[in-house]
This record gives sequence, C-alpha cells and structure tokens, in this order.
Amino acid sequence: MTSHTAPMAASEPPPPVARTITIGSQHLEGILVTPASSIGLVIFAHGSGSSRFSRRNTFVAERLQKVGFATLLFDLLTPDEAQDRTNVFDIPLLSDRVVEAIATARLDLATRDLPIGLFGASTGAAAVLIAAALSPDEVTAVVSRGGRPDLATGHLDRVRSPTMLIVGGADHEVIKLNRAAMKQMTCVKGLRIIKGAGHLFEEQGMLEEVINDALFWFCSHMDVSAIDKF
Repeated sequence: MTSHTAPMAASEPPPPVARTITIGSQHLEGILVTPASSIGLVIFAHGSGSSRFSRRNTFVAERLQKVGFATLLFDLLTPDEAQDRTNVFDIPLLSDRVVEAIATARLDLATRDLPIGLFGASTGAAAVLIAAALSPDEVTAVVSRGGRPDLATGHLDRVRSPTMLIVGGADHEVIKLNRAAMKQMTCVKGLRIIKGAGHLFEEQGMLEEVINDALFWFCSHMDVSAIDKF
C-alpha cells in the first residue's frame, strides 16, 4: 500500500507583538508594535487634536507592520496638557517629546538596534523635523503627511535625514507652505503631491498612496528592502 503524505503548509509568521510603553519624564503612553524580525522602527507624531489612537496613523502603521516595520504611536501630551489648546501648537514641546520617544526606543530591547524613521502628520510633521535636526545620528528618514514643515523654520536647514513631504493636490495653501519649506532644506528631499487628495487624504485610495510613498521612502533610506512584500 502506498501512503501519501500531504505537503506541509508553509508556516505563518507569528503575529506582531503589541504592548503599551511609557515615554519620558511625563510617562506618556505609547503603543509599540514589533513584528517578528523587525526591519526598522517608524515613530509617529500625530497632528493637533489627535492621540496615539489616531485612525489615519493607525491605518498607516498597520500596513507598515505587515512588511516588517515596528511602529510606535504615542501621546505627545499628558491628559492635563491636552486640555490647554495652546500646547497642541507648542512645536518645541512636541519635538522634545519625539526626541524622548527616540531615546525610549534606544533603551528597549526590541528596538534598540533598529534604524529609526519618523512619520509626522499636520503639526506633528514640524515636531519630527525638529527632532530629526536635534538627533541627526538617530533618525534615518522622515516622512510628512499633510504636514506643516513651515512651523519648523529655524531648524529646517539643520535636518540631515532624507525627508519626503507628501501633500494632497487639493490642499493648496499647505502645498505653498511645503514648497517654501523645501527651499530651506539642504538634505536629500522630495515633494509628492497626490492629485485629488485633500488635507486629510480621506478620499478613496488616497491614504493608500501615502502608504506606498512612505514605504518607498523608508525602504530606500533605512537600508531595508520590503517593497516586494507590500
């Protein structure tokens, strides 16, 4: 009698590990997700009025995790600080918090050796650009989504990390601000205007375009290759 053994199915990679961490002296809460064999870490800074639960940033982060990037979404302000709307636009404060997040990642066993990219949205883009200027040896690449890099004026010419600015084609005023900021930057840089997208990229398929551009930029400048997995 001939026995037939069914071929073994390829084993699925283990799911990413998600855990809550605290950042800095204010013990800001963050969600760190680390896939198996992470290829890099992307730290997110949300825009005004959002938190670590930002729907759009979470969507972007989940797609990056699928190709092997660890992600860190965290609150830039304490609950008490968030009650004061002026803090939402305190860019030096927010950038200090991003620097603290970078330092925390360098102390964590799961991320301490990973190349770090920063992803900023709206006012969070200014915060990550200043953080990149302050931490040139730590930040490998920066992506801004619908960002306000003009709020980082005074630091833009000190950014050394390759930076991609992504703006919606219908976001006319922000396009002007991004173009003006580009003129001040001396690093490797790019400006991507996504036709038909508004400030929040809520139109169908627009956020996916942001993800594709961000993935290409991070993979190109963080010494990783994950585009074939996307």
